[in-house]
Amino acid sequence: MRIWTERPAKTDVEAVVRCYFGLLRAGRIPEAEQLIDHSPVRHVLKSLWTGSVGAGADGDGASRSAAADEWERDLSWLGELGPADFHWGDTGAHLYVEITCRAQMIEVALGFWVKPVDAGWVIAGPSTLW
Repeated sequence: MRIWTERPAKTDVEAVVRCYFGLLRAGRIPEAEQLIDHSPVRHVLKSLWTGSVGAGADGDGASRSAAADEWERDLSWLGELGPADFHWGDTGAHLYVEITCRAQMIEVALGFWVKPVDAGWVIAGPSTLW
């Protein structure tokens, strides 16, 4: 996990978040988790699936159930996601990132925040925003 001795600049935070997305897209989940002070990754991945690829999974209950499990078995769909616009809060302590799937904006965004810890400052998150 990256630790800064002073509050990081917005450009530094955005660079780490872009790296995080790069690791997710490559299916390197454990490395992405280690990059920031991470929330439970299963929740994040399920939200990204539901708001993107999984949103197009129509059909009967059995089809939806199979599709619901698919995101865990085959993470290749992560390669279709990417960060879009970064939106910072007024205090500069938190931001959310809009996400694209197949070049289309999806309905879920990820929130991150800069927080102080004993050793300095870290990026925490992500939270899921609908």
